[in-house]
Amino acid sequence: NDFKPTYTPLPERRDTLKRLQAVTQGAPVVYLATDPDREGEAIAWHIQQALNLQNAQRIEFNEITANAVQRALQNPRAIDMHRVNAQQARRVLDRLVGYEVSPLLWRKTRGGRKPLSAGRVQTVAVRLIVEREREIRAFVPEEYWKITATLTPKKEHFPFEAELRAKGDAKIELKTEADANAVLKELQGASYIVESIEKRQRKRTPPPPFITSTLQQEASRKLGYSAKRTMQIAQQLYEGVDLGSEGSVGLITYMRTDSVRLSNEALQMAREFIQQHYAPDYLPDKPRQYKTRGGAQDAHEAIRPTDVNRTPESVRPYLTPEQYRLYELIWKRFVASQMAEAQLEVTSVNIRAKEYLFRASGTVVLFDGFLSLYKEGKDTQERDEDELPPLPALQQGELLDLLKLTPSQHFTQPPPRYTEATLVKTLEQNGIGRPSTYATILSTIQERGYVTLENRAFKPTPLGEVVNDYLVKYFPDLFDVPFTARMEEELDEVEEGKADWVQVVREFYQPFQQKMSVAMQSDDRVQIPVVETERLCPTCGAPMVLRSGRYGEFLACSRYPDCKTTLPAGATGIPCPLCQTGEVVQRKSKKGRVFYACSNRECKLLTWDKPTGELCPECSAPLVEKASKRREVRLIACSNAECNYKREEPLETEPLDAPEEVAV
Repeated sequence: NDFKPTYTPLPERRDTLKRLQAVTQGAPVVYLATDPDREGEAIAWHIQQALNLQNAQRIEFNEITANAVQRALQNPRAIDMHRVNAQQARRVLDRLVGYEVSPLLWRKTRGGRKPLSAGRVQTVAVRLIVEREREIRAFVPEEYWKITATLTPKKEHFPFEAELRAKGDAKIELKTEADANAVLKELQGASYIVESIEKRQRKRTPPPPFITSTLQQEASRKLGYSAKRTMQIAQQLYEGVDLGSEGSVGLITYMRTDSVRLSNEALQMAREFIQQHYAPDYLPDKPRQYKTRGGAQDAHEAIRPTDVNRTPESVRPYLTPEQYRLYELIWKRFVASQMAEAQLEVTSVNIRAKEYLFRASGTVVLFDGFLSLYKEGKDTQERDEDELPPLPALQQGELLDLLKLTPSQHFTQPPPRYTEATLVKTLEQNGIGRPSTYATILSTIQERGYVTLENRAFKPTPLGEVVNDYLVKYFPDLFDVPFTARMEEELDEVEEGKADWVQVVREFYQPFQQKMSVAMQSDDRVQIPVVETERLCPTCGAPMVLRSGRYGEFLACSRYPDCKTTLPAGATGIPCPLCQTGEVVQRKSKKGRVFYACSNRECKLLTWDKPTGELCPECSAPLVEKASKRREVRLIACSNAECNYKREEPLETEPLDAPEEVAV
């Protein structure tokens, strides 16, 4: 039937449809003002069909304000069937994959009875996470050493650091402690002379206003919000907040967009605000326009405040703490996008000591520009140029005093695990998914038990790995990044009227059916893995293994059936620091997020961070492990938000003993 879907009203929504029919009956015109995207267009069409409206007109607006609604009412149009069909094609493609591949997984499962499922786009996200995890496992760290000189000018005490870079004209590499010690020995008694000074000025341009993906990334980095939570809060700000005498007001524009475009009215509004509240230098000569990436829906605007004069502080009394923090982020990013560039002076100094070359770098912010209001978050721990401390005033040929030489041991690092921010960024960069789907993708792969989010980083579960391997084996193209991106492009072509949605689905389905047939006829099975753990059976002392059953994962004795001891899957072996009788266990929320509780149900221990089993020496609250910016250490901190106690501990093995500092 050419993939024609049959739509039936949900039983629990029939009364709603009857009420809508009653209020629209006899109306000369019915305006359909659903969301301004594919999904909204499809909803408008479904309403028209379900109510059999002959007099419906489509209106859309990017912000829920009186002016925007009035403009929309003055510009009604017909429902855009190209957009409807693009959304319909996506739903049909997703149903074809889900309804056929998921039963295939059920039939091929051995070793557990937990229902498995697959999704056309979500499985690609799981594949990215699995492949990154395997890169990390395969990574072999290599030892290397750095030598840092702490120096100061003779004329004033202004300590700064310079790092060893070269010997003669060749870059130096210190592989071992012995290499570092040899250099330290040669540097004994050396004079440190400024060989050259290079100063360069650079400008730093503000980032563009938010689109859906960048809002989710920045809210994750700066606020710790999940993509799903970010969109929930943004929806509240978009739909409207009660501002007292003003009534309900939409505070931001539509939050599902991939366009960085700003309307002329928005640009003028931002420029007037900057002119009124900042010195003249902070306003550029002309509005700053940003280029939207190819394939984006440029009819939309970027995410911005509907009225820049509603500053975060002015509306704070009416917002929840979460709403305030997200609105502040959106407001600052928008205003900063129209502010002047920051101007930096970066100084690089080469310092010669015998035949060795040290280099120091420092930055002076000549003009802070947009940085006075907003600084973009980042995923790496490397410092930006504007974060480098300034250097003292130095002259070429100047003799410096050495305060100390510090050797330090390091190891090369594997690629980092994906966070919500970096996974959304990767999906967007590869053309996978659209603004309306990012949050759903991230929450779905956790709810299915294929990945977990630990210390804000994604890790595949053993189940996720075996399901991924099976699907990639039999459907290598279907769950491939380039193929999935190409499907998104074809859906865009349907929306633009350049492709027929039925033909797009047909070209997908025919090879898909062939692969399904091969998979169904094979003898391969999805073996839900039994994972060995470090826990020992409390009954017989044998190792415990992680198994999957009807109700999820659990720990079982490896000597089963001789020993039938089981424990909760999240048993950690850490005594509860509060009640001292229970054990800390790892649990998962309904959304797949890991948290920790006590096995004793009467104990009130409950935390997102893993307890260490110790109590804080300052306030007696439980100590927990926190995510550290330094991958070679773990951060131990107090769980009491009002206590500042924390310490760092090296991860796993202790590093090799470093030579003591050489002080002069």
